[in-house]
Amino acid sequence: MGEKSVSTKTTAASRKRFLKYLLNDVEALDYMLREGMIESGVQRIGAEQEFALVDKYFKPSKNGLEILQRVNDPHFTTELARYNLEINLDPFDLDSKCFSKMERQLRSLLNKADDIAGKFNDHVILTGILPSIDIRSVQMDFMTPNPRYYALGDIIKELRGQDFELNILGVDELILAHTNILFEACNTSFQCHLQVSPEEFVDRYNWAQMISGPVMAMAANSPLLFGRQLWSETRIALFQQSIDMRSKGYHLRERQQRVSFGNDWISSVTDIYKDDIARFTLILTNMAEEDSLKKLKNGEIPTLSALRLHNGTIWKWNRPCYGVGGGVPHLRIENRYIPSGPTVIDEMANFAFWVGLMQNMPEELKGNWHNMDFEDAKENFYKACTTGIQSGMVWNGKIVATKQLVLDELVPMAREGLEKTGVDKDDIDRYLQVIRERAEVGQNGSRWMVKSFRKLKKEFGRDEAMVKLTAAMHKQRLTKKPVHTWKTADAAALRKIDMQYDCVLNVMTTDIISVQETDLVDLVASIMEWRNIRHIPVESARGELKGIITRKHIEQYNADPNRKKMAVAADIMQTKITSVEPETDVKYAMLLMIDEKISSLPVVSNGQLVGLLTDSDTVDLWDKLKNRKG
Repeated sequence: MGEKSVSTKTTAASRKRFLKYLLNDVEALDYMLREGMIESGVQRIGAEQEFALVDKYFKPSKNGLEILQRVNDPHFTTELARYNLEINLDPFDLDSKCFSKMERQLRSLLNKADDIAGKFNDHVILTGILPSIDIRSVQMDFMTPNPRYYALGDIIKELRGQDFELNILGVDELILAHTNILFEACNTSFQCHLQVSPEEFVDRYNWAQMISGPVMAMAANSPLLFGRQLWSETRIALFQQSIDMRSKGYHLRERQQRVSFGNDWISSVTDIYKDDIARFTLILTNMAEEDSLKKLKNGEIPTLSALRLHNGTIWKWNRPCYGVGGGVPHLRIENRYIPSGPTVIDEMANFAFWVGLMQNMPEELKGNWHNMDFEDAKENFYKACTTGIQSGMVWNGKIVATKQLVLDELVPMAREGLEKTGVDKDDIDRYLQVIRERAEVGQNGSRWMVKSFRKLKKEFGRDEAMVKLTAAMHKQRLTKKPVHTWKTADAAALRKIDMQYDCVLNVMTTDIISVQETDLVDLVASIMEWRNIRHIPVESARGELKGIITRKHIEQYNADPNRKKMAVAADIMQTKITSVEPETDVKYAMLLMIDEKISSLPVVSNGQLVGLLTDSDTVDLWDKLKNRKG
C-alpha cells in the first residue's frame, strides 16, 4: 500500500507546501530527463511478494505483526491487513542468472516465513485472493495499526460521501456495502519491476500496456471472493471498486478511477505524472521538506518524495516509477496486475514471460503508437481479467484464442527477448516451459480453483469448501509443482481437514427464498410447496425482516372458516421473531433453537435478513463439533 510515513492531519498550509514540492518535483524530473541525468543502458529487475497468513483452520490469521517481529528481516514489511505481509526482494541486474537468483532468494525468505508462521500454527498461502476470507476478515480488528491505512480509509470515505460498495458480476454475483477499505486487503499480488532507460521509456511503457491482456490471461489466479465465482482475476475489479473515490451522481461527466488501466498511449514520462496531478486530488501528504530544484542546483540528486507519494495513491496496473539507487536516479515500469501464487515457480515463470516480451518489442512499433488502437489493448486486458486463459485477444487486427496466441507467437517472442538479453538457456527453458504447458493444458491458477471449488461444493457447504480449497492450495504449494500439473482437489482427502465452526456465519444458509408483507398467502403457500420448505421469512421492500411464516401458519389459515379473503403475508406471519447476528456463537445459536423450539433461526445484520440457520443445517453439526481435533 505504498509509503508508510505520511501526515494524517493535513492543514491548508501543509497542503500548499506539499503541492509546491510536488510541482517542483515534476519540474525537476523534466530537467533530469533533458540533461540526461537518469541512468541509461542498465537494466535491473525487482519484485514484491505479497502473501496471506492463515491459522490452523485455514482462516485469516491476526498474527502478521507478531510473525513479522519474529522474522526480524528488513526484506519483510506489513500490508493493510494483519493476515498479509510483503517481501521486498533485492534488485538484480538483468543478466544470465537473474531469475534463478531471484527465485532462490524468494524461496529462502518464504521458508523463513513458513518456519516462523509454523510456531504460531499458521500457514503461508500464495494466492491472488484468499479463498477462505469471509466478511469477518474485513472488519477493523483485522486492519494493521498504521496511521497511513486509517488516513487513507477516512479520506476515501469522505470523498465518496458514502460507504464502500462492491458490485461484481461473473458466474455468480456479489453485491456488498461496507464501512472501511479492508476489501482491498483481500488482494495479494506479485509486483514485478523492470528498469528502463529514459529514452526507451515511452515505447516500452506502451508496449507493456499492449501485452497486458495475454500476460494477465495466463497468470490469472483469483476467481473467488466470499465463496462466489466472479472474474478469472477478481482482484482487478475488487481493487478498482474497493478504493474508488468517486461519489455517485446522475450526470454524464467522465471521471477516471484512481485504479485504472489508462485511456491512451503515453507520449512522455512526465506527461503521466502531470495528467495524474491534474486529474486526481491530493489525498495524502508527508512531512518531507525536500526542495528538489534546490537540490539539483546544489549538485545533489532529489528523491522526488512528494511526486512518489502522490504516484503511490494512483494505482495504475502498469505504473511508472522513479527511484534512486546508489545515488543514481532511474526509471522503472511496475507490473501490478500479476497475482500472487499459486507457487513460486508459477510466479517466476510469469515474471520471465513478461520480461521476455518486454525485451522483444517489435521495431515497427517504436514511435508509431498513433497507428495502434489503444482500445484493443484495454479491451484485451479486461477480457483477460474476466475470462482468463479461456479468453480471445485482438492481435494484429484479428481475434485469436489466447492459448493459441501464447503458443504460436508470444512464447517464441519471449524466448527471443530473453536470449537477446543474455538470460541463461536453462533458465529460459525452465520458466517458459511452464507458460507453454499451462497454455497447452488450459489450466492456470484460476481454472484449477474454479474446478476444485465446484467439486468441493458438491460435498461440503460453501464455507467448508472455501476452507478446504485453501488447505489444498497450501498442500500443493509445498510440492513446488506448477499449477498446470495439479489435479483437481480431492474432497475425500480433504475431509479430515479440521474446521472452525465458531459462528453462525460459517454454517448459515444464504440462498434464501423470502416473501414480502404484501404477498398473497396463496402465493406464500405455493412457494413453500414448490420449494418443499417449512418456513419462509417475510421482508419489507427494503429487505428488513418483518416476520416468519411456517407451514403451521398456512394450515391454520386454510382451516379457519372465517379466514380473510385475499389475505397477505402480513395477516398471518409471526412477528415475534427470535434472531441472531452472523457473528453469534454457533453453539449458542443451536441451543437457542432447541430452547425456543424453532426449526428456523433468522440471521440479521443491521435489521436486514442475511441468512437462515435451519434444523437441516445443524443435523450433522453436533457430530462435527464433537469430532473436532481441537
